[in-house]
Amino acid sequence: MELILPVPRKSSKFKRICVFCGSSSGKKTSYSDAALDLGRELVERKIDLVYGGGSVGLMGLLAQKVHEGGCHVTGVIPKALMPSEISGSSVGEVRAVTDMHQRKAEMARQADAFIALPGGYGTLEELLEMITWSQLGIHDKPVGLLNVDGYYNPLLKLFDKGTEEGFIKPGFRQIVVSASTANELIPLLEEYVPMHDGVAPRETWEMEHLV
Repeated sequence: MELILPVPRKSSKFKRICVFCGSSSGKKTSYSDAALDLGRELVERKIDLVYGGGSVGLMGLLAQKVHEGGCHVTGVIPKALMPSEISGSSVGEVRAVTDMHQRKAEMARQADAFIALPGGYGTLEELLEMITWSQLGIHDKPVGLLNVDGYYNPLLKLFDKGTEEGFIKPGFRQIVVSASTANELIPLLEEYVPMHDGVAPRETWEMEHLV
């Protein structure tokens, strides 16, 4: 009789990953599939989720998947957005904050790494701020794009253009890590090496709770 051994769970250096994503599901089923796949990867690697706190769109799908898998879910959401982004029961722990600035600072403080799923203006704004904070040395945490069906190709081309035209230093272009699947992206984030010498001292920044 053949002995069938259990498949070992994946492990990770990260305890918590912050995921930026839309409160909409988008037009393609591949976006929802990618959110669910990312949720499965986090659960398999025993990584807790920090996210925008919504229960609708890609946010809701991801949070529910992680929560059902037994990992902790922390949603950070401004009080003004709670009526529009939380439909029915909330998922996991919900931390209500006063505004978008406090939301990003709290998400950054909680997380060991950042991933952006496809999303709109809000997702892009959160993503770009984390990239900028890395460039300035406010944090040294990896930032990844889950580039589902080439959704972020135009943005990556813009980053390349900015580097070619001298607005982005070549070393800082490497801040952004991208892959088409969660299974590919998380190991790349784990291998990330910061492009700066160290994190800036807290007292040199007005919002000392950013890191």
